[in-house]
Amino acid sequence: MNINTLNALPWQDAMRWFSQTCAAEKWASMMTDKRPYCDVANIQNHGKAVWETMEKDDLLQAFAAHPMIGDINSLRSKYASTRALAAGEQSGTADADEATLYALKEKNEAYLARHGFIFIICASGLPATTMLEALENRLNNSTEAELKNAAAEQIKITCLRISKAINS
Repeated sequence: MNINTLNALPWQDAMRWFSQTCAAEKWASMMTDKRPYCDVANIQNHGKAVWETMEKDDLLQAFAAHPMIGDINSLRSKYASTRALAAGEQSGTADADEATLYALKEKNEAYLARHGFIFIICASGLPATTMLEALENRLNNSTEAELKNAAAEQIKITCLRISKAINS
């Protein structure tokens, strides 16, 4: 995809494209409406500004589109439409030992039970041990703090996906 093609797409197709970078429907709709864009940085800057206007339900909708960190079955099956853009985002878990993967699974389940949504981290380039450490550090935060933390991580992920999708 290039910028000119994105700008020229019919609304529904552009909406689908933006939804692959972030699953919050309101965000994707607003990003589609803000076209045309001049470059990747312009899309990312608008994306960040629009993301700041999202409400809790929008955040949760975006978070729900992610597989749990380290959940291999979920990585393979959940939201196949984002598979191409999400490829490699959790590659740090590929070489993790069984103990680390088990700890990620256990801590993720505890995080979900505590906060009501999965742990979100921009995992690109991070080893599994770093993801686990971040999960352990954030597990006992308040849910309000974690909504903010997860939202900050989500927009990092979204910006990476935009860059990857435009430059591919």
